[in-house]
Amino acid sequence: MSNARIVHYINQFYAGIGGEDKADHPPEKRDGFVGPGMAINAGLGDAGHIVGTVFCGDGYFNEHDDAPAQVLEMIKSYAPDIVVVGPGFNAGRYGMACGAVAKLVDEKLGIPVVGGLYEENPGLEIYKRHAYFVSVGDSAATMRKAVPDIVAILKKIIAGEEVTEGFFPKGLRKNYFSDTRGSRRAVDMLLKKIANEEFVTEYPMPVFDRVAPPPAVKDMRTARIALVSSGGPVPKGNPDRIESSSASKYGAYSLANITDFTPDNGETAHGGYDPVYANLDLDRVLPVDVIKELVAEGEIGSLHEYWYSTVGNGTSVANSVAFAKDFALRLNEDNVSCVILTST
Repeated sequence: MSNARIVHYINQFYAGIGGEDKADHPPEKRDGFVGPGMAINAGLGDAGHIVGTVFCGDGYFNEHDDAPAQVLEMIKSYAPDIVVVGPGFNAGRYGMACGAVAKLVDEKLGIPVVGGLYEENPGLEIYKRHAYFVSVGDSAATMRKAVPDIVAILKKIIAGEEVTEGFFPKGLRKNYFSDTRGSRRAVDMLLKKIANEEFVTEYPMPVFDRVAPPPAVKDMRTARIALVSSGGPVPKGNPDRIESSSASKYGAYSLANITDFTPDNGETAHGGYDPVYANLDLDRVLPVDVIKELVAEGEIGSLHEYWYSTVGNGTSVANSVAFAKDFALRLNEDNVSCVILTST
């Protein structure tokens, strides 16, 4: 493959249309490169060039069933050899859109897809098998590093070389023949592990954070508690527009005038479960009525003024950690003893 034809998929922000206020922008295409495509195109030199750019608002892509098909048709119109998606960094909806486009191109067109996602972007876990996703930072501030890594993969594909490194493992299993039986290899690894010698596993295990639990609250009658939820409980109308999945924000809402949730003052923003019963009585998700009764009866010392809410459906670990660090400062300032965390 020489002078490869490449199509680039990006969202409304990188296309220069606008930010969240333009997230409902429908699919559109332009000849040549747009936004970050300029650096990718320049890095390719004579190996290939971006013949067209397809873009779509993140909200539109995720909320309109026909959007993926529209995007695919626009990509097909350029007869590409390779498709580039993103990089989507740690943007939840953008990452999911990049992954969905990669899956469509992989399954429908059967051509290589290259992109870039942050390791905790939900789109990576769901769609990693459909593209060569290079590791990028959690924001566009790392674009300068992301572009050369994407270009390096593209050049290998164009040159017809096997791409074996520089991207997140796709999680695909391939058969291969070994001169040593599996049982023998397993015993050899075990013996090396027992002897504290180095060995390479054939099935690397994931590494998870371990958070030590804090000490138990000694007396709830003197404790000051706060309510936090990943079940999406928000005031009626969802004033902060917390996304129904892959949330990029959380909300802080006053409990001063709420002793009981009703269909008039509360609802859920969560898109991962049937919201009917939560919208009828949001206390099913965040039990404000019972908590305030226990405070009035002296069983709980006092209640923090605000409740904190986001949606756990597809929300990245990085965003969740950032949310918690942010509102934890408010809780510490108010001498909160413990948190009641509810889910769905």
